[in-house]
Amino acid sequence: MANTNSPFGFKPVGKVGQNADNQGLSQYNIADNSSTSIFQGDLVKMTSTGYIDQSGASDPSLGVFWGAFISKDPSTGKPKYTNVYTQTNVATGQTIEAFVYDDPYARFEVQADDGAIAQADVGFNFDINVGTGSTINGQSGMTLDVGTSAASALLVRVIGFSKDPDNSIGAYAKTIVTINEHQLKSTTGV
Repeated sequence: MANTNSPFGFKPVGKVGQNADNQGLSQYNIADNSSTSIFQGDLVKMTSTGYIDQSGASDPSLGVFWGAFISKDPSTGKPKYTNVYTQTNVATGQTIEAFVYDDPYARFEVQADDGAIAQADVGFNFDINVGTGSTINGQSGMTLDVGTSAASALLVRVIGFSKDPDNSIGAYAKTIVTINEHQLKSTTGV
């Protein structure tokens, strides 16, 4: 059966090795005037301002955004939890706390684009396609950019394929990856 093109970004599925996996999230701040939307499953990066933002196609990344707490929703005046950050859902001057899967050894499931990914690509590195997230359900549109496959340092490393019975190796396959260029593993700052 052919895979369907339905990106979901990066979904946590465990850790590398046999160490304890608590699927814990860390909190980081998003600037209240940030103009970039961040969707659940998007890779995020730490910026030189001390805030996080959506990662670009080849930016070293801090982890995967899984939601946010906004201290005051502009439409209700009340605190709000959400799985997507957009500039329109935050009043100026409010605190926005992002929840991020930032373990450098976490494994994630991410869908490949329409490129022909193969078993021989396991162990190779790739960049990503940022894509467009859904404003309806807040889900990320990020996918693995199969055309960037290389042995040299790129953003993520494919370590396998999803065991989902509806998954097959090829276009739109669900892959298992680790963040290869992780900001918490780097010896240099932002």
